[in-house]
Amino acid sequence: MHQNNDLYHHLLNKAKQLTDDWYNSIDKSSATGVYASTDETVIARLKAQNYSFHEHLIQVFVEEDESFFHSFEEWVNEIASDLGHQTTPTHIILREFLNVQDQYVSMITGFAKENEDKYSNREVNLWISIVLKAFGKIITRFVEVHDMLATKRLKSQQALINELSAPVIQLQAHMGLLPVVGEIDTQRAKYLLENTLSECTNKGITHLFIDLSGVNMIDTMVAMQIFQLIDALKIVGVKTTLSGVRPEIALTAVNLGLDFKDIKIAGNLSQALQIK
Repeated sequence: MHQNNDLYHHLLNKAKQLTDDWYNSIDKSSATGVYASTDETVIARLKAQNYSFHEHLIQVFVEEDESFFHSFEEWVNEIASDLGHQTTPTHIILREFLNVQDQYVSMITGFAKENEDKYSNREVNLWISIVLKAFGKIITRFVEVHDMLATKRLKSQQALINELSAPVIQLQAHMGLLPVVGEIDTQRAKYLLENTLSECTNKGITHLFIDLSGVNMIDTMVAMQIFQLIDALKIVGVKTTLSGVRPEIALTAVNLGLDFKDIKIAGNLSQALQIK
């Protein structure tokens, strides 16, 4: 049986020392993310999080597995969602987990030496095995939550970037401008289609100028989606004028057999705005 009150209380009494020793062992010259912060508030929070980890982990020596891991879930979610840890590379966080793991192996080994007549090697090896198992599960769960939240944040940021990079600008007399800048991939082209239709409807735009002068290259799929946007706008009663179409884009469209005959085209935005 791995549960042991003496070991539990020994580790509990050493928790603050474990936190201080761990923080002092961080190589500040190569540390990144939250571990490199010099802000006293951030440092205090980081130490408190580490101390809380010890308070939770040592419960493995007095609780059943199910109860132990259930109580750890709250700590994992809190740390994984912490902004400091969200902006720290995952491999750096894992390195610190392993450093703390080494502390526990060393601390248990030291406890065993102090009580060598009381506990067998089998018991000591079982304690170490239980700690390694706990760290493995906690690290795995932490990475799952950390990466899930990071992905969610990136999607949110990408949505914001899409919104800011594809604005439908209200002009006068029910006219609008869609300046498209940068690389257009399939995902962004889809957003352009959905957002532009919605914005034109909401703003009462009946004539939209689509300027592509800021687009260097588009692939076949994206070219088709731009023409789908024009067709969709036509269905909802919005006229379109294209400007700034580069030769490469025009060539791609021609090779696809896309029809320009019903589309007003201007060399640049200035010329496009003269088209009624």
